[in-house]
Amino acid sequence: MSEQVQVRLEKLQALQAQGRDPFLRTIYTVDTHSKDIHNNFESFEGKNVSVAGRLMTKRMMGKASFIDVQDEHGRIQVYVKGENTGEDAYEDFKNFDIGDIIGVQGTVFLTQKGEKSVKATGIDLLAKSLHVLPEKFHGLTDKETRYRQRYLDLIVNPDVRDVFVKRTAIVKAIRAFLDARGYLEVDTPILQTIAGGASARPFITHHNTMDMQMYMRIALELPLKRLIVGGFERVYEMGRNFRNEGISLKHNPEFTMLELYEAYTDYHGIMALVEEMFRHVAQTVLGKTTISYEGHEIDLSKPFARISMAEAVKQHTGVDFYAISTPDDACAAAKEHGVHVEPHFGKGHVLEAFFDKFVEHHLIQPTFILDHPIEISPLTKKKPDKPEYTERFELFIVGKEFGNAYSELNDPVDQRARFEYQESQRAAGDDEANMIDEDFLTAIEYGMPPTGGYGMGIDRFVMLLTDSASIRDVLFFPTMKPV
Repeated sequence: MSEQVQVRLEKLQALQAQGRDPFLRTIYTVDTHSKDIHNNFESFEGKNVSVAGRLMTKRMMGKASFIDVQDEHGRIQVYVKGENTGEDAYEDFKNFDIGDIIGVQGTVFLTQKGEKSVKATGIDLLAKSLHVLPEKFHGLTDKETRYRQRYLDLIVNPDVRDVFVKRTAIVKAIRAFLDARGYLEVDTPILQTIAGGASARPFITHHNTMDMQMYMRIALELPLKRLIVGGFERVYEMGRNFRNEGISLKHNPEFTMLELYEAYTDYHGIMALVEEMFRHVAQTVLGKTTISYEGHEIDLSKPFARISMAEAVKQHTGVDFYAISTPDDACAAAKEHGVHVEPHFGKGHVLEAFFDKFVEHHLIQPTFILDHPIEISPLTKKKPDKPEYTERFELFIVGKEFGNAYSELNDPVDQRARFEYQESQRAAGDDEANMIDEDFLTAIEYGMPPTGGYGMGIDRFVMLLTDSASIRDVLFFPTMKPV
């Protein structure tokens, strides 16, 4: 125990011995917040208010003091003087420490220096802080500490608070956008018997009562499509997914995903919807459609570019995958260009590897990459004129993916064949390949209408709109290895 903690603990014990334990206080009436006074001072001046928050600064000047109290919305200065609070209360106040939670009753006024403030007539200790806060944010520079002790990060850094306030606003704006277009928000199971709907490595758990292996879901897709089969025409879900994969600036093992499905449309219809949604959310939350991210100015108001994956690779490498006919030829092109391939790779996998290496980082302005190869798109309709490719798009901005969408495959015979191919890939060593979901196959055998679907990581979208470099900056509690 540090000396400072010991001193604070002794203060607490003294109060408790006097029967004035601050932790026994259960209710404190708050009728005003800092932003109310700052934004509407004229209507508050001269009025009695009750505020509460954390004591952040304390400037003692003999028989009077100025302090700053921080609540959820910011800080308000408080003038504390014994003749206003009572001398006994002022003596108690002198023992308050930076970080303590306090309540203040008083009158709103303007100081001689023009500072909007509260003149305290009463001041109460509501909770004792036993630890010393960093004096300024530069006292909390270690990112690991910031992420592990997010509560401390939030206390001392207002910019961090702003990111999470915006995150909530972004989620609300997405919901409002989809609700207004007739989408129904739903919930689907997190624990699943088949890890399906995406190419990813799942977390595996065990259900004791049923004595069976289960998976934390890696995607929302297959349950939502079952609802389309059941007759709902527009559904969406924002929920947690879990993928047992690496941690990076863009990836966390648990993350929030938006998936939406609309009957009687295709990936072109979904493209139009996504473009409109991005503009709507940016305008609603930020008040503008031109944003800055990592030094780039991104204009969401202009039509998003559209180009096929094969055409984009040809533009950047000169390799024409439309002219390549066999996996061997594709692998030969990969070797020539220094592209890594795995033993199970087909032509489509090689095309994707080319795209990842040579194209993705060039896509700064919003760009829809269309028509992915069938080998990497097991749940997507084939293109009628190019059956090796599918009606699929991914949206890229500043070299990062912001969504994946299909004209959903609703042919049960074709879907079974795709699942079987995925199983063969799994047997060949691809542990991210899809498993066969017999119940899903049964569902679409009953008939699923033509459907367009889209999935997007909410965390990554928040990163974009808040100019945050790491996914850990937009998650309250990112996954961390215990110390």
